[in-house]
Amino acid sequence: MTLIERFLNYVKFDTKSDEETGVTPSTPGQMVFARFLKEEVENMGLSDVVLDEHGYLYATLPANTDKDLPVVGFISHMDTAPDMSGKNVNPRIVKNYQGGPIVLNEAENIVMTPDEFPEMLNYLGQDLIVTDGTTLLGADDKAGIAEILDAVRYLQEHPEIKHGKIRVGFNPDEEIGLGAHKFNVELFGCDFAYTMDGGAVGELEYENFNAAGAKITIQGRNVHPGTAKGKMINSILLAGEFMTYLPADETPAHTEGYEGFFHVVGINGGVEQTTLQYIIRDHDRAKFEARKKLMEEAVAKLNSKYPGAVSLEMNDQYYNMREKIEPVMHIIETAEKAMREAGVEPKVQPIRGGTDGAQLSFKGLPCPNIFAGGENMHGRYEFVSVQAMEKARDVVANICRLVAE
Repeated sequence: MTLIERFLNYVKFDTKSDEETGVTPSTPGQMVFARFLKEEVENMGLSDVVLDEHGYLYATLPANTDKDLPVVGFISHMDTAPDMSGKNVNPRIVKNYQGGPIVLNEAENIVMTPDEFPEMLNYLGQDLIVTDGTTLLGADDKAGIAEILDAVRYLQEHPEIKHGKIRVGFNPDEEIGLGAHKFNVELFGCDFAYTMDGGAVGELEYENFNAAGAKITIQGRNVHPGTAKGKMINSILLAGEFMTYLPADETPAHTEGYEGFFHVVGINGGVEQTTLQYIIRDHDRAKFEARKKLMEEAVAKLNSKYPGAVSLEMNDQYYNMREKIEPVMHIIETAEKAMREAGVEPKVQPIRGGTDGAQLSFKGLPCPNIFAGGENMHGRYEFVSVQAMEKARDVVANICRLVAE
């Protein structure tokens, strides 16, 4: 089976995750796909195959050398984003893309153009796998799974390439922030690992946001508007006032690179009560703590005007993995060398978000993130280059060889 045949098989499975169900995996389709992958890795001859009750799949490619080598892991997630349907994905391959628009769905006039998506022009002459415009594609992260298993196949077919014990792990629910929560690091048994979950060719990431979530509940007082003077406290208006206490230019729409932000992701309520949902992000730990303090000060400021009206629930979600990677920077250097040997120039950059690798790093498994090749993830304009996937596969195989060398 070729790399692309694997991928096109995988995207047929509807594995959209759902943050509302409260179970793991969050949707039954993920377990269906996990069972399919379990059978596939068993048929490939991998050992130590375990699929647990939560949909986490682990397997081993045994070492083919007696050298005492580190155990290396490769991880990808099985779910697709809740943002758009992943059911009945109908991909097609645009061979030898030469620029210009690609009609995804003629009947519904859905067209992907370089004017809107200039990254398309990075793939001139390559073969692009695109959607039919009605679903996402699923390259995030079924491309990663296909690349890992195709690298394993390559190593099996080339026993002259020496490598140590290689572990693969596929998990559910990454897209709802729960992928690493029940990942059994001890069972996985690796010295270090890589998530194959990045975007464009060359991406190599070992820095991510420190992250917190905040819920602000504002209690108002409703009175008939005809007799409300001096009595009514409209919690909706207080919510608007609260938002003015945070820097207007420190939102996702105004920041990039290493700049952090406050992001209001939800507002719900009426005169009597309003809730605001925020996420707080910053790469720098000290600045992250300062942002949380500013949130607390904004609550206190509004409470000073309206005593007892505002309450705050704030919880840390994950931290910047850089502090866990820096002591083992050789794993970054190995990945960079593996990329260059595959003809790829590494692009080391911070993740403006989170990754399973961040949580795994803090669970004791240093785990930077490598490109899987997808572009425009989570929507109908998602695509992946066949050649990008081949490069990612080669990087995995190269890492295995370089660790042995």
